[in-house]
Amino acid sequence: MLLGRPSNYFAKGIFRTYRRVLDKMSGGDSVTHAKLNELKVNYRDKRDVFTEKDLVAKEPIAQFKDWFDLAVQKGISEPNAMCLATCTKEGYPSARYVLLKGYGKDGFRFFTNYKSRKGMELAVNPRAALVFYWEPLKRSVRIEGTVEKIPAADSDEYFASRWRDSQIGTSVSAQSSVIPSRETLSNLEEKMKLEYEGKEIPRPEFWGGYKVIPHTIEFWQGQTDRIHDRIRFRRPKGDEKPDDVMLHQGEDGWVFERLSP
Repeated sequence: MLLGRPSNYFAKGIFRTYRRVLDKMSGGDSVTHAKLNELKVNYRDKRDVFTEKDLVAKEPIAQFKDWFDLAVQKGISEPNAMCLATCTKEGYPSARYVLLKGYGKDGFRFFTNYKSRKGMELAVNPRAALVFYWEPLKRSVRIEGTVEKIPAADSDEYFASRWRDSQIGTSVSAQSSVIPSRETLSNLEEKMKLEYEGKEIPRPEFWGGYKVIPHTIEFWQGQTDRIHDRIRFRRPKGDEKPDDVMLHQGEDGWVFERLSP
């Protein structure tokens, strides 16, 4: 397999295939499943499966580190990009991509505007799901858990480490709010550059970090025959006991199990 190729190599190949599909379509035709089936790519095969004996640890944070580090080593573009899904109090979901900015046994961290759509949803429903997908590796990780704001001092430290342009961009954006034009933001940007010329830019009170404290982490590895490998770590429910057949005892209070694809 060409795992050492950067992800844009695979993206270009998929784009070329998609271009051929579009070229076959007459004007105004909808894209059907038959046409989209031509985009299918091969994953791994049965000689390269992910089994319980392949786990580097019986707890999910070390296993995540192993997969994440490999994604970095393979030169995958932005391996820390993750889809963050939140939900309103009424149950309406929304999803978007953000960047992972730290992780450990305490959770997975990201930063955003507290008054953005995701911030407002987390304020009333502090639960979230994360999804990583590393296409060249044919691997994905799904994380579900509760969400908390991180300490203000930690947000201050991260904000101070950002590029100055990013600090200004964060400060002038009332994220998710409606604005009349891009020029509105450009004018605010220029104004702030002049105001803070030669000065330290303070972290806005409306911006900071969150951590997703996981109760479930699933590791997925794709197979060409679609009999994908799925191993899920989770916190045990009530007084359930691992039987080492369907449910296995993990470490640090985790249990793990294999899911049907």
